Amino acid sequence: MTEVSQRAREENVSLVRFLYADHGGIIRGKAAAAARLAERIESGIGHTRAMMAMSMMDELQPVEGMGPIGEVRIKPDPNTFVTLPYAFGAAAMLADQVNPDGTPWDGCARTFLKQAIADLAAEGYELQASFEPEFTLGRREGAELIPVDESLCYSATGFHLAHDYIIDLVAALNKQGLEVEHYYPELGHGQQEVPVRHATALRAADNHVLLRETVRAVAIRQGLWASFAPKPLPDQAGNGAHLHASLWAGGSNAFIDPSGQFGMSRLGYRFLAGVLAHLPGLVALTCGSVNSYRRLAPSMWAGAFGCWGPDNREAAVRLCSPIGAAGSVNLELKPSDSTGNPYLALGGFIYAGIDGIRRSLDPGEPLLVDPATLSSSERTRLSVVRLPASLSEALDALEADSLLMSALGPLRSTAYLAVKRSEAAHFAEKDAAYECFHHWMKF
Repeated sequence: MTEVSQRAREENVSLVRFLYADHGGIIRGKAAAAARLAERIESGIGHTRAMMAMSMMDELQPVEGMGPIGEVRIKPDPNTFVTLPYAFGAAAMLADQVNPDGTPWDGCARTFLKQAIADLAAEGYELQASFEPEFTLGRREGAELIPVDESLCYSATGFHLAHDYIIDLVAALNKQGLEVEHYYPELGHGQQEVPVRHATALRAADNHVLLRETVRAVAIRQGLWASFAPKPLPDQAGNGAHLHASLWAGGSNAFIDPSGQFGMSRLGYRFLAGVLAHLPGLVALTCGSVNSYRRLAPSMWAGAFGCWGPDNREAAVRLCSPIGAAGSVNLELKPSDSTGNPYLALGGFIYAGIDGIRRSLDPGEPLLVDPATLSSSERTRLSVVRLPASLSEALDALEADSLLMSALGPLRSTAYLAVKRSEAAHFAEKDAAYECFHHWMKF
């Protein structure tokens, strides 16, 4: 606390934002005045429990224990303190929501990921992860998002047209300790991809929140708009946030076995099998919006079928070839986007993988073709299942998944289902233009 307070003074910080991700996938928070920062780090900022029952449309859902009675504290993690290079006088910390006595609150998403990390540690492993986010850069004109370009995928023209924005963005990310790995203009009009270096699971989720905030903020300050919505433009390629992950033990990648199939260990295949076993319900957490399922469709390179394969970008789980070193062997979960709460998404992913390890599950044979090219009988024979085609279907699968529901706990699972079912009902009565507008505005 002392170090953070001193940094705030030295860096002329007036307000420090305490940020969290809600069940609707929206980044929210409150800000503490720097003069009282030390005591606010200690006590947190008072907050109504009801906010974790709020949908992306700011419609409060009737969830017992998340009404007008009762309080939590937004308690920041001092290890996450960053001065915001795009907002003079402001800094931020990622926060947990805790009970007034300081004990963990079972409605907090960040706490859920901490619990998953602890359970994985009990098995002897640590997860390294990173999200690989795509977003659409454009200009807001009323209810329309006009992309900054119509360039081709990976084209040099795309680099030129987004250059000034991207250079400012990379500088802002690096100043916050988010090491940019690479950048390129993607397939869709105005679509950009800027992944940052992998980290331990909690830091990876924190990084994704900071990245989302930075991408949007730098755009606003340049008179632009940036959206992580899965399908902000219905006729363009969707924005994913592919999840890359591997297990580590004793400083080594536990997914590696040079003698194993495709160089992956038996442990890696068991973890993979657990993810596949729970994937229909898991996508309710990793693809957390109605708009997600416009992207999660066959032949969209989004992983719409529950299968795996080495470098198969149409499979839900891709076994990635090593890049530069064997230590880079990892799994890529393709049905994942930035409308999912990253703490819930990553926590659910870990619990699914743990289940595969504990039950010694087998993922079956790899798929070496696009699953959409197979006949329905071939897919049945190969146990290749179509993942949920709507948020409602995904929520039904989540509710039927006893392991994920138990891991989430009664309050968190009840609130999540209530919030997401309300969003599904809200958009069911609206057209595509209304849906896309509200998603590109809010994500």
